Formats: sequence, C-alpha cells, structure tokens
Amino acid sequence: MTDDPTAQPRVAGLVSRGLAAGIDLLVAVTIMAVGAGATIFLLFLIDVRNLDMSTSAWWFTTTAFLAICVVYLTGCWSLSGKTLGCVVMHLRVTGRRGQRLNLVRAVLRAVACTLFPIGLAWVAVSPGRRSLQDIVVGSRVVYADH
Repeated sequence: MTDDPTAQPRVAGLVSRGLAAGIDLLVAVTIMAVGAGATIFLLFLIDVRNLDMSTSAWWFTTTAFLAICVVYLTGCWSLSGKTLGCVVMHLRVTGRRGQRLNLVRAVLRAVACTLFPIGLAWVAVSPGRRSLQDIVVGSRVVYADH
C-alpha cells in the first residue's frame, strides 16, 4: 500500500469477485427464505384452515427472487459501492473514474449481473479485468482500502 494519492486502485480479479458474488447470492437466498417464512406465518395466522402452499407458482417465486437480487445489488452499489460480499472480499464497485455509481447505472448493472451472471467470466480474459457488465455499464471493481 502506498501513500501516493494519485495511485490507481488495483482492479479485482475473477476469484475475489466470484467469491463476493457467491456471498451475495447467499444473502439474496436468505432474504427470500425469511420473506417466504414470514409470508407463510402471516397466512397461517390469518386463516390456518385454508393455508395451501401447493398453489405457489414457480414464476412468482422466480420473479420475487430476481427482484430481491436487483434491489439488493442496486441499493448497495448506489449507496456505498459495496455489497456484503464486497465488504468480506475488500472490494468496491465504482465508475470508470472511481466515483460511486449513480442509481441508473447501478440498476442497469444489477439487472445485467442478475440475468446474465456468466458475464463475470469475461474477467478471466479481459486485459482490464472487466466483466461484460462492467464494459456495458462503465463500471469497475477494485480492491477497497477500507
């Protein structure tokens, strides 16, 4: 670590970004499970005799999970540049010049990462260690100092 204020932060590679994404996936699954549990409990309290979870549509569950992922990633990236996975792996998502992503770019990146997660693999062959999502949105993932 240098004290040079003009030094550029090091761009994160595939392994650290992949581990951060895995942690974020666990966060989203946990949010989904807690939400589903709370919904079932509420329905149980309202009318225990007519509680039937077999009618839960796969499309509703899938849509809810995708929405949770997009909202979680968007909120974290637009507010601090860090998801829980980023915090654990000491990463930060920034714009090209190191600025925090604005809401529109955070939403676009979140949708792209949620719907096309394989785009992360481009980091392995990209000279600048950028995923396809980074290239499209104009973001980068760097190692954070704090």
